Amino acid sequence: MLRRNWMAGFLGGLVLLAGLGAPLAALAGDSSPLGLWRTIDDKTNKPRALVRITERNGMLYGVVASVLDPVYADKRCVDCAGDRAGKPVVGLEIIRDLKPDGARWDGGTILNPEDGSVYHCRIHVGPGGETLIVRGFIGISMMGRSQTWQRMPG
Repeated sequence: MLRRNWMAGFLGGLVLLAGLGAPLAALAGDSSPLGLWRTIDDKTNKPRALVRITERNGMLYGVVASVLDPVYADKRCVDCAGDRAGKPVVGLEIIRDLKPDGARWDGGTILNPEDGSVYHCRIHVGPGGETLIVRGFIGISMMGRSQTWQRMPG
């Protein structure tokens, strides 16, 4: 009898854990930088663009999915070099080659499409998973600035 009750409890616990699997997986996903993020303009503090971050070959890449101010909808990266020279900002890959480094991603680059500057980049997801801290810098991280992006559905 005791053995049967133990087994029923054990199986019930497994069923409960299985039922919690999807919500727990969703919570774990909040720590992932993958997804759609809204950037905020440093000067105006207004939403600027949506950037989609994806993973390829173990590294992160970010592409401008849309520009939120219609004035900039047709803007091109006129000061960009290499394969991004003259390309439309919408669809432009602005984050490249970020590699996992503990709770953050590091070792890649971020492009400022306004002036074509490329900076070293480091990112990490903020507490609760609703923000992404994006740091661009030259040389050492202390010689740069950070932006906080907001997670968007989709």
